[in-house]
This record gives sequence, structure tokens and C-alpha cells, in this order.
Amino acid sequence: MDDKEKDFLPDEIDPVEEKENSAEKEAAPADEAAADKAVSAESKKEDAPAQGKDGGEKEDEHPDYDKELAEILHSGIPLAEKAERLQDYHENDIADTLPLLTRDERLHLYRILGEERAAEVFAYLEEPEEYVKELDIEKAADIIENMDADDAVDFLEDLPESQQDAILSHMDAESRHDIDLIQSYDEDEIGSKMTTNYIAITRGLSVKAAMHSVVEQAAENDNLQTIYVLNPDKTFCGAITLQNLIRARENDDLDDKILESYPFVYDHESVDECIEELKDYSEDSIPVLNAERMLLGVITSQDLVEVVDDELGEDYVKFAGLTAEEDLNEPLFDSMKKRLPWLIILLALGLLVSSVVGAFEPVMSALTVLVAFQSLVLDMSGNCGTQALAVTIRVLSDESLTAMQKLGLVLKEARVGFCNGLVMGIVALAFGSIYIGLTRHLGWGTSALLGSCIGVSLVIAMTISGITGTVIPIFFKKVGVDPAVASGPLITTLNDLIAVISFYGLAWVLLIDVCHIGAIL
Repeated sequence: MDDKEKDFLPDEIDPVEEKENSAEKEAAPADEAAADKAVSAESKKEDAPAQGKDGGEKEDEHPDYDKELAEILHSGIPLAEKAERLQDYHENDIADTLPLLTRDERLHLYRILGEERAAEVFAYLEEPEEYVKELDIEKAADIIENMDADDAVDFLEDLPESQQDAILSHMDAESRHDIDLIQSYDEDEIGSKMTTNYIAITRGLSVKAAMHSVVEQAAENDNLQTIYVLNPDKTFCGAITLQNLIRARENDDLDDKILESYPFVYDHESVDECIEELKDYSEDSIPVLNAERMLLGVITSQDLVEVVDDELGEDYVKFAGLTAEEDLNEPLFDSMKKRLPWLIILLALGLLVSSVVGAFEPVMSALTVLVAFQSLVLDMSGNCGTQALAVTIRVLSDESLTAMQKLGLVLKEARVGFCNGLVMGIVALAFGSIYIGLTRHLGWGTSALLGSCIGVSLVIAMTISGITGTVIPIFFKKVGVDPAVASGPLITTLNDLIAVISFYGLAWVLLIDVCHIGAIL
């Protein structure tokens, strides 16, 4: 019989494997004893402190889980004992080991783990398609049925559509309903991030009846720390912690222990808004309700961490001028599609900057020495604007920010830009004057005037850049556009324009029109 057709059973041992193990025990007890001894000796060896070359104990050395797991799988011990030993390893570590195993070894491992544990391992796979192909569709469906609904959704999204449909058709109605519910929401709605793994009881139960209901539901749902309470009409009432339920006396009125003001979110609220609401709570889970206040699911603390991580990834992508995240294996054409839109926009802005630079060609011809300092002014202006942008986007995450507070932020960044520009301007004035005086053999008075132009330009450019780096994201937020779209490349390009006008405009007015230095050089 082909390995792919063998069943791996969650609560019993594979009969073929058990028969083979029995035969091995009868035919070669000495070999099994030797295998047990070898595995035991290896475990003791690994449990002992690692020794360095000098005999001292090594520090900060992590166990080689891949090697340990492979030894357990290859040992001749019974399946039941293998399953017991695998209980000592985290599902994430087991998932990391799968690429190192052969197909037959993986199928053997799944039989040992059982469907429920295999589902926990599969939830950690980033590219599950290869492993699902090794399984019968029915077995793949059985594994996914044992996942939390949100994990199952994420898992299925990584599979081809044809494979998704085939697996869903073999899943039970309850699991399909939970998956369809989560998939019915847009990605930017909090309902798409929830899980249906929670425990709920009805208000009015006695302590004993409530405990009995919790124990019954715990067989299928393991989010036990918070027990949600529903009214008789199934609307959300509040929550009670498992700790308070356990401490309650049999004759206590359980309704007195319900937290009726427990925080919650609505299913169609945006992810960004909910993050701001939920980050101030330290609860292990937050209920998700529909418009009729019916409990649909919960957002766990782990879900919240994943959501925040995803949001940070999206913001980073936008800061880099991309339209979506990329990975190492992404095709060339897909990567180009994500980058080209912003590059085209920035090309247009770059042409505008170039045309402005061209307008100052008479200044550059008359004061060629200043061209060497153009990149200095442009870079400092761009850096200042990017810093202001980063601070502004962080502050704008607070939805309760008032108009006066936003104005205060603009003024603050203007002051920071001015003061930083003043410091950088003084440094640039000093070093620029010395550099020009020594390399161009000009008088120190002329060198000081040229250095002053560089320094003052830095002050002006950095002050305005601080303002634009704050005003632009505030404007985008006001008109309903994600402020992270005002990304680094956009702000830097705009600030280049500001820096060019400040630098060469000041040189034109101060050095050529007022001081007539162009005629001297």
C-alpha cells in the first residue's frame, strides 16, 4: 500500500505500523533495546552541559531540534513512545524540521502526531502547498478542520484556488461556515482577523451549570482565560474571567461577576481604528460583534500582534515607494508592477526638479564652486523631511488628535528643523569657508560669503522640510488617504525642489545681485 494512502490516526496507532513494530519486537528485541539505549544515551548527552574545547561549559548554545527530531523518527521505538517524546517539542520547531525530511518521513511523522497536532504544526508553515500535495484531499481537509478558523483561512490562501475548492468540499459544514464568515470581510476590516475559537455561556446560569458548559466547550475551544456571556436573545452581555469563575462559590450569583462594560469591536470596523482601540487593553482576547451585537468571534492577543506586524510591514512598503510587499522568490514581472507606479510619479517630480535646476544655470555658471555643495543641501533637507514624516505618522495614529494639537505638531517640527538647520548651518559655514579658501585660493572674505550662503540655505531648507514633512501626511489623513503614502521618496523629492530653490535662489540674490561676487570669480 502506498504511504500516501495510509491513514494517520489522532487517537490510535496505525495498525500496519503497530503490526510491524510487534514483529520487530519479537524478532529482534536486542536491536530495539539497543535503539532505546542509544536514544536514551543521546538524550542524556544532549541534556548534559555543552563542553568547550577547554572542558568548560559553553554558554548561549541552543539545542539542535532538527537532529533530535530526526533521531526520534528514525529510532526503532514504538509509535506510542515516539508520539510521547514529540510532545516535548513545540509545533513551530516541528514545522521547521519538515523541509529536512523526506516525503515518507513526513507522512510517518503525521501519523505519529495525529490530525489535531498536525494541524497545529501546519499552522506554522509559510509555504504549505508542497506538503498538502503529499496528502489525500480528505486527510488535508481533516487537518485543516482542526485548525482555528483564522489559521485555516491563512493556510488556504497560500494554496492554489483549485486545491482550496477541493479541500473545502471535503470539510464539515461548521468548519466551512467559520471559514466563509471570515473570508466574507475585506482585508482592512477587523472581522477578517478574528477567530471563532472562544467559549460563551448564557447569562443566568448557576456557577455549577456555567462550569459544566465551559468544560464541554473546552474540548473544542482552547481560549479559556476569558469566558464571554450572552443574553438569552444571544446578544453580547459581557465577560467573566476563568479565574473568577473558578473562585466563585456554588451559591454565588454569577451575574454579579460579569464585566458588562467589557471592551469590544464591530466586525466592519477598519483594522487601523481597532488597533488604536485595542492596544490600550491588556486582555487576552477582545470580542467582535455584528451590528445586532451578536458575538461572531474574538481577536486574540496573538492575532493583534500579527495585525500590528502586518500594518508595520505595509507602512514600510509604502515608505519605500512600493505598492505591496515582496519576497525573495517573487517573479521579476510582479516585482516590477509593484515598483513602477511610484517610480513613474517620482520620475515626473524629478523632471520638475531638473527643470528648476536648469532655470538656475546662470548662477551655476557664475558660481561653479557652489555646485559641489548642492548634494549637501539636498541631502540634509531630505533627511530632515523624512524624520518629520516618521514622527508625524506615529503621532497621527492617535485618532483623538485635535486640530490645535496638529497645528502644535507643525510648529514643533518647524522649530526642530530650524534649530537643527542652525547647528548644521554653522558647521557648514565654517568648514565650507575653510574648504573654499584653501582649494580655490580666494580671499577669506569671499570664502566666508560663499560659506554663509551654504549655511543659510541649510537653515531655510531644513526648516521648510520639517514643515512639509508634517503638513503633507496631515493633509493626506484629512482627505482620507493613508498618510504612509506620503512616503520617504515623495517627501525627499519635494524637499529636493525646496532645497534647490533655497540654495540657488539665495546665491542669486545674496552673492550675485547684492555682493556681485559672480563678477569677481
